[in-house]
Amino acid sequence: MTIGRGHRVRAHNALRCTHRDQAGMMADEATQLRKGVLELAILRLLKSQELYGAQIVAKLSEFPGLNSSAGTIYPILTRLTKAGSLSASWRESPVGPPRKYYAITADGLASLTSQTAAWHTLTFALDSLLGAHHA
Repeated sequence: MTIGRGHRVRAHNALRCTHRDQAGMMADEATQLRKGVLELAILRLLKSQELYGAQIVAKLSEFPGLNSSAGTIYPILTRLTKAGSLSASWRESPVGPPRKYYAITADGLASLTSQTAAWHTLTFALDSLLGAHHA
């Protein structure tokens, strides 16, 4: 049986769509992984001091791979605040409008501890798998 050109084109287009869908799913998973890493990084930053949003964005940009826009960081701050891991309070600024400062809570410290342990376990396993310890 011979497959006509129309069938080949449709099959090729279906394969391309599947590839595109898989690439999109991989990008979504990478985004979710990055959000988890940023959450851990934010909790760690706030362990040592209270910071307002723009300070958090600036401090994260000091670390390669953690540089993120305010549009990425603020939703994470909101989610962590709603979850009880952070508290937020408005304070007057010496220059400009009031600023919203974030502080880690007891629940946030507990989350930081458990996420840090999970991170170390995961990175050790992945480093072992990738051969980082054998280099």
